[in-house]
Amino acid sequence: MSSNPIDQIATLITRAKSAGADAADAIYVSRTAHGAQVRNGRTEDLERSETCDLGLRVFVGQRAAIVSATALDPARFDALAERAVAMARVVPEDRFAGLCAEAEHRFVDAAGLDLFDPTEPTTGDLIARARVAEESALAVEGVSNSNGASASFGLSDIILMTSAGFSGRYARTSHSVSVSTVAGSGTKMERDYDYHAAVHLSDLEDAALVGRRAGERTVARLNPVRPRTGRMPIVLDPRVSTSMLGHLSGAINGISIARGTSFLKEKMDSRIMPAGITIIDDPRRVRGPGARPFDGEGMLTATRTLVEDGVLKTWALDSRSARQLGLKPNGCASRGTSGPPAPSLGNMYMQPGSMTPTELMADITEGIYITEMMGSAINGITGDYSRGAAGFMIRNGVLAEPVAELTVAGNLNDMFMRLVPANDLTFRQSTNAPTIRIDDMMIAGA
Repeated sequence: MSSNPIDQIATLITRAKSAGADAADAIYVSRTAHGAQVRNGRTEDLERSETCDLGLRVFVGQRAAIVSATALDPARFDALAERAVAMARVVPEDRFAGLCAEAEHRFVDAAGLDLFDPTEPTTGDLIARARVAEESALAVEGVSNSNGASASFGLSDIILMTSAGFSGRYARTSHSVSVSTVAGSGTKMERDYDYHAAVHLSDLEDAALVGRRAGERTVARLNPVRPRTGRMPIVLDPRVSTSMLGHLSGAINGISIARGTSFLKEKMDSRIMPAGITIIDDPRRVRGPGARPFDGEGMLTATRTLVEDGVLKTWALDSRSARQLGLKPNGCASRGTSGPPAPSLGNMYMQPGSMTPTELMADITEGIYITEMMGSAINGITGDYSRGAAGFMIRNGVLAEPVAELTVAGNLNDMFMRLVPANDLTFRQSTNAPTIRIDDMMIAGA
């Protein structure tokens, strides 16, 4: 038998059909992870792992089952296929189950997306990068200790094939550096961090810059106070403004819409944000951390506008949720090896506004600039929102003393309608947003 994994997966699907499956698909994911962590100049941890996972899904009529394995072993294909078909025959029927009819019937790769960097760093390279980041952070006046710095490399190789004629394969690399530091002493210690990740090493930020930012952010948080309780504007730093897109993504997930458990379930083609706000999902972004040429069911991915001029334009749909809603899937399916496809968005971003962050805050007499959020008490059905936060007071349009131990509360329907983006959008991760201002939030503090 061929040693080519695509040929082997094709054989597995053939075996599934021979075992009694009416249709089948399989996904194979192999991963390499290589990382180093240092703390106070000493190498604290080294790791390298190479893993592979295989998932086979079969359909017998309207019944479906999934089996998974940790090796692509042709000697086990017959047993794997027979087990999957036997399981499918005893589970309840699902009238929405089935392969995606809109999937491609050809081979698809990641040509043009530039997701693979052939440069794999050595262990020495990773240790050196982590040390540079930590040394730069510790050199910032006021930093008293290190929680550690790390550097890593990852490679994923993904193959998807269906019995209907789709096959696809792409590889994605990642390079990262991160550092966390401590400032102060005793009961007045504060910590903060910085990190950066990129598909290509040439796009990774300089480790010294990442370290310096971590140290400066940590020192700036010393001696925080609790703000007063009351209603005031908040401004979300880009590190946390992406959470607004995360809440949107969850609310337009086809599964939530089909179940009626989303606060946006009645809002299609309605205004949910101010005029001028546009949010895009772009799984075709070159070198994008969340880019992919096809989704978890074999549909080609495409750039789509989620919110246009403040109006909600689409749900995120896999084929099953699309059938439930009487709609067509739109290439948003994600797939693991041990579960069925489910809707998921890739490279989301909010288009920038016209004002600088300074201009965005200029008329705020008293407000909160939030740099960190923790915990979550968000009701996906009603949109009620409550999260812990830390950051800085805004007084007369400028950042003032650090604040901590506060809670921000509101409702996402109202928050979406009041958000105002700044012009500082940068693409640093798979979900990106500029600085965002939201007025009239309830702050629980002192």
